[in-house]
Amino acid sequence: MTEPDAPEPTPEQAALFARVRRLMLIAGLTTALAVAAVLIAVGYRLFRTEGSAVASDITTTLPKGARIVSTGVAGDRLVVTLDIGGSVEIRTFDARTLKPTGRLRFASEP
Repeated sequence: MTEPDAPEPTPEQAALFARVRRLMLIAGLTTALAVAAVLIAVGYRLFRTEGSAVASDITTTLPKGARIVSTGVAGDRLVVTLDIGGSVEIRTFDARTLKPTGRLRFASEP
């Protein structure tokens, strides 16, 4: 049996084939670049942990007779408002580590 021979393309057809190959190469490179960008972004987010928060049990003591009035979150801080014997105190903690970051006391003037 003889194999059918493909006829030689005309110059117009050869130019069209070259143009299609070039366009497919551009599309393939663009797709590869987009996939690489997504993988880099995902990898960056996964490996940029900045000491991710570890679940821990922390107990802090309150002054005798104190009660918690309210709690809230402000940015990366946990804010706790306390009523201590009639005076108000605000304590702030780092939301990631739960370490105390500040204390604000309110007292009435004599």
